Amino acid sequence: MGESEFRTCHVIARSKVSYLVLVALQLTANPAQMSSPLQAISNLPSTLFHHPILAAPSNSTKLNPYLPLPQNGTTVLFTNPDFLPSLPSASLRRTVIHVLDAEEIATPRSSKAVSLISRSAQEAYDQALLALRLAQDNDAVVYHFIASGLEGSVQEVDNVESWLSESLGSPNPNANPDADDAKVEPEDELLATYELTSLSLLKLTRRAQRPFVHHKAESSRLVVNFLPQAIEAENVIDVVLAIPAPKEKLRSSLTGVDEVIVVEGGNGKYGAAWASVVDALEGSDVTIRSVLVGATASPSDISAASSASSPITRIGSAATHNIPTTSIAIPSPESTYTDLLTTSPSPLEILNDPAHLAANESTSPLYAFGKAVAIRKERARLVELAKKVLKASGTKKEVHEALSAWLLVRDEQGAEAAGKKVAAAIGASKGDEQEILELGSKGHWAKRALWIVISNSWAADLASSGLHHALASGLDINLLVYETAASPFSPNAPAQPSKDRKKDLALYALNMGDVYVASVAVYADYAGVINAMREAEKYSGPGLVLAYLPWGEKEDGEVVSAQEKAGPLERLRETKRAVSGGWWPLFRWNPSSADDKRFTLDSSYIKAALSEFLDRQSHLSQLTLATPAIDPSVTSSAGTDLVAARKEKAKKAYDALLNSLDGPGLLVLYASDGGNAEKVAKRLVGRAKMRGVGASLRVLDEIAPSVVESLSEEKNVLVLTSTAGQGEAPQNGREFHKALAKLSPSDKLAETKITVFGMGDSHYWPRPEDASYYNKPARDFFPKLLALGCAELCPLGLGDDSDPDGYQTGYKPFEATLWRALGVDGVEVAEEKEEVVANEHIKIASDYLRGTILEGLADKSTGAIGASDAQLTKFHGTYMQDDRDIRESLKAQGLEPAYSFMIRVRMPGGVCDSKQWLAMDHISDEHGNGTFKLTTRQTFQFHGIVKAHLKKAMQAINRSLLDTIAACGDVNRNVQCTVNPAYSKTHESVYNFSKALSEHLLPSTSAYHEIWLDKKKVGGDAVQPLESEPLYGPYYLPRKFKIAVAVPPDNSVDVFTNDVGFIAIVENDEVIGYNVSVGGGMGVTHGNKKTYPRLGDVIGFVTPEEGCKVAEAIMLVQRDNGNRQDRKNARLKYTVDRLGLPKFKSLVEERFGKPLAAARQFSFDTNLDKYGWAQGHDGRWHFTMFIENGRVEDSSRHQFKSGLREIAQVHKGQFRLTANQHLILSNVEQEDLEEIKRLLAKWGLDNIDHSGLRLSSSACVAFPTCGLAMAESERYLPLLVDKVEKICEEAGIRNDDLVMRMTGCPNGCARPWAAEVAFVGKAPGSYMMMLGGNHTGTRLNKPFLESATEPEILAVLKPMIKRWALERHDGERFGDWTIRAGYIKPTTHGSKFWEESFPAPPPSAPAIMA
Repeated sequence: MGESEFRTCHVIARSKVSYLVLVALQLTANPAQMSSPLQAISNLPSTLFHHPILAAPSNSTKLNPYLPLPQNGTTVLFTNPDFLPSLPSASLRRTVIHVLDAEEIATPRSSKAVSLISRSAQEAYDQALLALRLAQDNDAVVYHFIASGLEGSVQEVDNVESWLSESLGSPNPNANPDADDAKVEPEDELLATYELTSLSLLKLTRRAQRPFVHHKAESSRLVVNFLPQAIEAENVIDVVLAIPAPKEKLRSSLTGVDEVIVVEGGNGKYGAAWASVVDALEGSDVTIRSVLVGATASPSDISAASSASSPITRIGSAATHNIPTTSIAIPSPESTYTDLLTTSPSPLEILNDPAHLAANESTSPLYAFGKAVAIRKERARLVELAKKVLKASGTKKEVHEALSAWLLVRDEQGAEAAGKKVAAAIGASKGDEQEILELGSKGHWAKRALWIVISNSWAADLASSGLHHALASGLDINLLVYETAASPFSPNAPAQPSKDRKKDLALYALNMGDVYVASVAVYADYAGVINAMREAEKYSGPGLVLAYLPWGEKEDGEVVSAQEKAGPLERLRETKRAVSGGWWPLFRWNPSSADDKRFTLDSSYIKAALSEFLDRQSHLSQLTLATPAIDPSVTSSAGTDLVAARKEKAKKAYDALLNSLDGPGLLVLYASDGGNAEKVAKRLVGRAKMRGVGASLRVLDEIAPSVVESLSEEKNVLVLTSTAGQGEAPQNGREFHKALAKLSPSDKLAETKITVFGMGDSHYWPRPEDASYYNKPARDFFPKLLALGCAELCPLGLGDDSDPDGYQTGYKPFEATLWRALGVDGVEVAEEKEEVVANEHIKIASDYLRGTILEGLADKSTGAIGASDAQLTKFHGTYMQDDRDIRESLKAQGLEPAYSFMIRVRMPGGVCDSKQWLAMDHISDEHGNGTFKLTTRQTFQFHGIVKAHLKKAMQAINRSLLDTIAACGDVNRNVQCTVNPAYSKTHESVYNFSKALSEHLLPSTSAYHEIWLDKKKVGGDAVQPLESEPLYGPYYLPRKFKIAVAVPPDNSVDVFTNDVGFIAIVENDEVIGYNVSVGGGMGVTHGNKKTYPRLGDVIGFVTPEEGCKVAEAIMLVQRDNGNRQDRKNARLKYTVDRLGLPKFKSLVEERFGKPLAAARQFSFDTNLDKYGWAQGHDGRWHFTMFIENGRVEDSSRHQFKSGLREIAQVHKGQFRLTANQHLILSNVEQEDLEEIKRLLAKWGLDNIDHSGLRLSSSACVAFPTCGLAMAESERYLPLLVDKVEKICEEAGIRNDDLVMRMTGCPNGCARPWAAEVAFVGKAPGSYMMMLGGNHTGTRLNKPFLESATEPEILAVLKPMIKRWALERHDGERFGDWTIRAGYIKPTTHGSKFWEESFPAPPPSAPAIMA
């Protein structure tokens, strides 16, 4: 029988699902009396409910259709054939369902289901009593089909309660006494219980209860009647116990019978009763025919069909059962919200509103969701057809105009009127235009606001999976969900709060990221409700509005508690309790709003409490002292150590016990290259254990030698894998991948359930032909494992790094599905947050940057230092790193990474003398890797310094009269300044200004000198430190802080990319003051559009004497207002945008002590270095040389290190480092000029005959030492420049400057976001490409390609550069031209960086006009 046919005849096929049932068992004495059947049945002790049927017991509670039956004990429901299909049966247990006026029987879907048929009044009462006992004793669901038209009175039984409570003995379903250990089928157990209960009831009533009544007659034909009414025929069995069928008794009735006719209701292909009889009589030598009786069949039709010879006879028409929408009662309190819905300015449709449903439609939210899908599909089809007709060559002019006008306003208020004009223009037509008319006539001209109401009173069956489908569909539809429970603060709150908390749905929806979510309460914030409804309708996507309506299921005047009744006033009081106590927060989350406006907190109580807390916290932070450094021996003892050991042992025992309980097992296998998948796997195992799951963790390759054997030992398995290379498995999953390909299906895996979650980036491979690489390992593993014989635990899950929340967008619903599959989704656990050693905690506990650095340096067992100390050493100017080129090979050998340290020197303004240069050269050879780096912050950087040499290198730097303190870390870092020799008269002023800034903002802690220079601790070791940080405090800054000073028109320092910029205003060769800019910064996080680069805003002018004071004021505003919760949003640029520039400026002026003067006029003309010789105002000479990417080394390409060493030995002037990683030999006296020129020529250092592209390029370090690098940068950019140079030469623009920058990660060390063309690493060999910056450092670029490889980069740049060469205006730079040519939109502000990014590049765009 087909599924649809089962539904038509209300057949619910049997399954092995156990049904749950609710209702209180009420036992009251009932003396024998004569009553009507319905009255007598309703007098039986139980909790009664009824669907809105005509003849309903007066002592039962009305239950709306489609709602689950409340359950607590034994429950009885009175219904009829119309309402029976609306009852959700999946959770029923211990329930009796009386189907009144039954014309056919339904086959329930449960292994513990019983179907009884009653054809007389007394029989109906007796079977009701029998059904009650069967439901009570077996947790069974008993369907009792009562024939229509039963008349007469029935004799009720005395002492029903006693009979229900007395023991009936144990049924023995096994006839064979030796078969005690045999598995008992549920139907055999039910049959045995039925017989035992029938015998007991016979003793009580003196009326026999038989599974069927056989009206015997001499005939070779046996008619088995499953209809609730009697039929006219000879030798008839009237079935009473339809399910489970009494097989043995049916077989015993076959004496002399050749043919069996099964008569039942329905009109499908086969009858369920016929199938059960065939099963019961299997092996019998009889013919079994089926008669299916429809709605209009008469007794004579049934009699004739029984006498026919056809194997299957269908008579009558199909039965139709519709639920009248008027039968659904909606509580009037809900109108407080639905009335507000109807005020929508858009056409509105509440999809499950009973008042507007057809007779065959349902109020079910799931049904309504299906309607929504259909409506949105039809409207999308209308739009598609309109566009198609517009493009058609034969479209009439008036139709073309009307359709164009409608498309423009199709989502606005004028859409309906414009649609009518379309209909008028089309007139009589056919084809696509006719379909347009048909769709328009369905109401699709105007976009409707679609709502689904979810209410416990009449529409409550969406459930968590349905909610997920609705929200994850991306469909433009809104859900209004009522919460009617009292808050925990209410005097009327139940002793045991419900676990079904609607407000938790908000957290679920918020995690999805792209769902509009609002939590509202009409009795607390009326305007907020309206705002939420209108915003949800305006948002183009799913919306969830949670509406608080205490006791919304009760009509006004109904009893709430012994003291109160429901009503508006009580709802108002209860709402205030819930909102003011924080139990029901009022908020709105609008994904379409700007980042800083997406979340709106409407709870005034919470706002006030939060403000008070933050104010108190601010005061406390001023009073906080450093954490005392108390030796553990002072506070510990052998006893405390023993207690700690016992607690740890108890915890382990508890964990073992927890995992050995009834919870399911789960083996998590992971494959991970970068460690992200491993981290997710470990976290999932921890979360699983907290839910009672016996979870374990293994590397995927560990089971490669024995895949089938390992998997067959597990009940549940999860494979979690990342994606490597060209869709390859990670390194520690490749052996498994190979082994899997060689395996064939095995029966051993039949009991193993498996699922797979993959982690990848859908935009990692931008070419369409490479799309198959996305999450390929996971998509390959899952079907192969299923083909081997494993069952599916839950569907394949895929996490995409390009989603709004990265892989979490796909992972969160996957994990929820996994918990459901394991049956632990209902387990409530207070999950521990992942323990992360936060930078803020490290700083406050560090004793002013001391930590345990000294102890870590003394530990010779490892080349590393502790994680906390690795954060603290940044403040001292050093980072711990490892050689990533050999990381995997060392790991394969079981060795730790090749740890080393990077040291960065603090050198304000980037100026040193020859002795200091020689010292740096010597340090790189003696302690480092033989090279050193000129950084984009005008200082030196050493790499490859092992831990044993770290302190020696620090001391050597200090002996050269330089230091490293505050070169890194959450403090003011190295201060930059313009070093253009053409302005050497002002350079001295600017340089001294930069030094003063650096010294003024230097941390005061003596920890640096204690650790690296062996100075003694201030105050001694025996007492608490007396020092403090007057500027920074014990927390220091939320994030790094950078300052640069520029002298217009030279912006080689990219002054606006710094947190604070000082722009020198020069008059008559004298610096009269500085314009001040704030809010610049380069750091970005891939895939996180809440992060962005930003250029600074000028806020005023100060004199040189005021510079240090205003810098301090800005830094302190950042110290007190920066985001310390999220380091990705902790830079000053986000503080400025969060507070707003005017507010930020006012805070600075408040600390500065007066308003800032108005900014002065200035302009920049370049951010590049000017190469070659230049003479200063004092007659001295300066030579700017090209140092490719700032790497001072000897290589096959350059001899920078040896050449500069020899020059430093004779040079009497200074070395000036530029912010573009190049070097200026400064202050060469006239008499020394020829010797310096000779040495430059000797080593090829005078060669500046490079292409404009190469001279304008720069790159960060990246691989192999930077721990943040995702791709090559310094080592790769020269090779890429080689190839792009050829394109430039072919286009005739070899000497034209083109600012190209590259970084290995998005943190922006080489300032890529301000370049004309830039590349930011995403993965080895793959880069995000940006276009549109300018050559003055005053405009950010914008993302152009999300992920590009070298061939793709060259394919894009070649035609672009050639067009630029041909089409540019005089002096028009590449970045400006790409915007004018339409390749990219300009970035007008950092917060708009991601807007209109990644446009589709025009492959062969025509020439543009001037």
